Amino acid sequence: MKTIYIVALESVPTRYTCQWLDGLPKAIEQFAKDAGKDVRVVNVLGAEGEQIVTPGAFLNFAGTNVWKSQQAIELSKLFAAGEIKAGDKILFTDAWNPTIIQVKYMAELLNIPVELHGIWHAGSYDPQDFLGRLIADKRWSKSIERSIFHALDYNIYATDFHIQLFLDGVFIDDNAEDELTPNDVAYKVVKSGQPHESMMDTLEPYAYKQKRNLILFPHRVAPEKQPLIFQDLAKELPEYEWVVCQDKKLSKDEYHDLLGAAKIVFSANLQETLGISAMEGVLVDAMPLVPDRLSYTEMYLDRFKYPSEWTTDYNAYLRNKSKLIEKIRDMMDNYDTYYDDLMVQDSILRNDYMRATQMYKNLLK
Repeated sequence: MKTIYIVALESVPTRYTCQWLDGLPKAIEQFAKDAGKDVRVVNVLGAEGEQIVTPGAFLNFAGTNVWKSQQAIELSKLFAAGEIKAGDKILFTDAWNPTIIQVKYMAELLNIPVELHGIWHAGSYDPQDFLGRLIADKRWSKSIERSIFHALDYNIYATDFHIQLFLDGVFIDDNAEDELTPNDVAYKVVKSGQPHESMMDTLEPYAYKQKRNLILFPHRVAPEKQPLIFQDLAKELPEYEWVVCQDKKLSKDEYHDLLGAAKIVFSANLQETLGISAMEGVLVDAMPLVPDRLSYTEMYLDRFKYPSEWTTDYNAYLRNKSKLIEKIRDMMDNYDTYYDDLMVQDSILRNDYMRATQMYKNLLK
């Protein structure tokens, strides 16, 4: 029996990572059962202890390395004990993990050929990401990203936008395109939705709440999310209720309650390779209002997008404020007329972006 090892993201209660910890092994096991295949799924965890997220970030910049370092130790012990065998699969739920290099080292030098899969979320190749903004000399970080790409057998991305952003940022911008072959693109690059089946189940009860004139900013409060635009809109449209969710220090249940009551989830984001928050909103019948850029372009119906140039920066927003206000008023005052399109949008997200079908198929080959 082959084993699939899941190198898990640290479980943060306010992030979807807490749902992945239990939900991802179950989803893989169910997919294998439906396919008539027998596999063993094992979570590889990091160091215990509460992870306090770095302000504005997705994880804790120091804590995540404590977690991943412990995972490297656990995987090394499994190799040393002969537990990891040829043909086993190892899924890294965050591809920006130096443990991948250590596993590749052991697999090749110990002659234990295992298959490595990694989900990319962000990196220094994205100029709007923390790594893209804060790392001054990106020669080292992009070299690591290229190395991880080549070490993995399957590099997994949720959107075409993310694939192109990665390839352009890692291989072309540093004049390293000669390292990337057509064979790499054909076989190493995998477009697959992410494994959010448990999120869909969790949010189901919140989809039937009474709507009120509530508009949410469900993103991290970080420069690339442009919260100042949302705050200015709130001053311009006081007849509606405006909430920056992260300012409220909400529990998951409280956050889901707000999502269920909201009519709009708003984005002016400058960085988005998938966008969990907008998808969560759609699952509970909140209309997304997103710019026509980034991953949003391919994911959302035209009716829920506004021209990208309206919010490319704060000055652009000021020039186009009246148009955005008019769009918001139309959506808020005519929620019922958007509902059929919202149901179509819901179906698109569930089928194409919130199920990791291709990733599961590759793990079970």
